[in-house]
Amino acid sequence: MKRKRNTGRTAIRVARRIWNNLSREALADLREIANQHRFSVSAGDLLYLHNGWYVTHTGLIGLARRKRCSGIHVEAVDSLCDSAANRFVLKATVFPSKGSSGFVGYGDADPSNVSFLVHGAEMRVAETRAVNRALRKAYGIGICSVEEIGALASAPASRAETRKLPQPANGNGNHGGPKVRDRLCQIIRQHQLDPNLVKSYATDFCGVKALRDATREQVENFVTHLADWAEKDRNALLCQLNSYPVQKEGAA
Repeated sequence: MKRKRNTGRTAIRVARRIWNNLSREALADLREIANQHRFSVSAGDLLYLHNGWYVTHTGLIGLARRKRCSGIHVEAVDSLCDSAANRFVLKATVFPSKGSSGFVGYGDADPSNVSFLVHGAEMRVAETRAVNRALRKAYGIGICSVEEIGALASAPASRAETRKLPQPANGNGNHGGPKVRDRLCQIIRQHQLDPNLVKSYATDFCGVKALRDATREQVENFVTHLADWAEKDRNALLCQLNSYPVQKEGAA
């Protein structure tokens, strides 16, 4: 117990040196996260972005080592991959113990949902996202990993430089923007929504056969609508989502 308290105190001390003006709520959340999972801010296990804490790939891998993870298996979902378009979907299975049946996570990546700086490495990004999602399931980590939300865990200066770079076009210029995607991921994590059902609802809301056919404005309107409904009446929203047929688990 004393060791856990020290972990939280150390995390807060380091965080205050890195990020200015952290709120009491943010520090309280950090203390709880660090104590529970022994995450280290100085080691890069956690980052504070968009007024929230995010675990990194390094943090999740370190947790798996501490928990003596039995193994991680990664494979491509061939039917959903298009190497010519640099579009990849990977499936990761984490085995916390030898007798475990495994926890599955999927990761998708293409030029529209990764940073301009890592174009050409979409398969590696998809692998990282898949592994992160599987690890979070295996060890009950509720906070989203940075790599999952389509933003790089880079320093503030690097993120500013990225915003100055010309952004690639995304087909019909729709919902590939990181800000919209990041916000949608945050809503799903915060309110514990099923991403597959949210996708079905989004398709219906936008009036398209496939979500990729929706315009950016349509997706932005949906995200705003989803956030508002989730805040006002989550139970009603769940009823709406559950009215859609359950799809096979796929890339979120």
